[in-house]
Amino acid sequence: MAVAEARAVRPATKRRGYLRRKLHEARNEWTAYLFLSPGLVLFFAFFVYPLIFSFWISFHEWDILQPQKPFVGLQNYRDMLHDTGFIASIGHTLYFTVGTIPLELAMGLGIAVLLNAQVRALGLFRTMYYLPVVTPLVVASIIWKWVYNTDYGLANYYLLKFHLINQPLLWLSSGRTAMPAVILMTVWKGVGFYMIVYLAGLQAIPAQLYEAAEVDGAGPFKRFWRITVPMLAPTTLFLLIISFIGSFQVFTQIFIMTQGGPPGPGGATTTIMYYIYRSAFVFFQMGYAAALAYALFAMLLIFSIWQFRYYMRQAEA
Repeated sequence: MAVAEARAVRPATKRRGYLRRKLHEARNEWTAYLFLSPGLVLFFAFFVYPLIFSFWISFHEWDILQPQKPFVGLQNYRDMLHDTGFIASIGHTLYFTVGTIPLELAMGLGIAVLLNAQVRALGLFRTMYYLPVVTPLVVASIIWKWVYNTDYGLANYYLLKFHLINQPLLWLSSGRTAMPAVILMTVWKGVGFYMIVYLAGLQAIPAQLYEAAEVDGAGPFKRFWRITVPMLAPTTLFLLIISFIGSFQVFTQIFIMTQGGPPGPGGATTTIMYYIYRSAFVFFQMGYAAALAYALFAMLLIFSIWQFRYYMRQAEA
C-alpha cells in the first residue's frame, strides 16, 4: 500500500519540479520575451483577437448601421444553407479552382523541365517567366482588364487580325467568357511561382537515377513518368494545398476586372470571397459575413486534411 502511494506521489512531484524549472528558465530569459513582445502584441491584436471576435459576432445579427445587435445563435449558419447566392458562389469558386490549378501545375512543371536543362541565357529565361509573379496583383488586373477591352484591347485586336474571330468578344461582359478570362489572367500571373518550386524539386532529384534509367534503355518520356513525377510528389502536394487555398480566396482580380459580374454583382464571377465582401461591406451584415468566412475555413480545412491523408496513403502503398 505504501509503495503504491509513493508511486502515485512521484509523478506529481516530478511535474511540479518540471514546472518550477521552466518558470525559472523563463525568468532567466526574460530579455528574449522582451524582444518578442512587439511581434506578439501585433500577432494577438491583428490575428488572434479578430479571429475570436469574428467567431463571436457570427452568432449575432450584427448590422453596423443598427445599434441593436441581438444574439441569434446558429441562425446565420442556417440561413447560409438556404442562401442561393452563396451556393452559386461556391460553384463559381469551384469553376475557377478547376480551371486554374491543373493549368498552373502542368505549365509550371513543363517550363521547369525545360529550364532545368543547360541552355544559353538560362538566367534570363527564368527571370522572364518569374516577372509576372512579382508584379502586384492590382497592377496585373488593371493591365489585363485593358487587354480584354472590347473596343481597343489587344486580345480582340490580334484575334481579329489573324481571323480567329469575326467580331469583337465581350470578354468581361459576357457570362460565358468572363470566368475563363479571369482564369487565363490568374494562370499567367501565378505559373512562374509553380515553375520556381518545381525547378527546386527537379534539382533535388539525384542525377544517378536518370543515368541508371538511361543505361537500362528508358526513354525520355519513361524517365519523366517513372522518376520525375514520383520524386516530385511532395512538391506537388505542397503546391496543390496552397493553390487550392489560394483559389478559394480569390478576390482582387474579381473585384477589379468584373466586380462579380456579369450580369452585375452576384453574376458569373462572384466567388466565395467576393460574396463575403459584399455581405460585409455592401450590405453591412457583419454577423452573416463572419459565418460565411468560418464556413469557408471549414471547407479549406476539410479538403487540406483529405489531401494530406490521401498523399500519406499513396506514400505507404
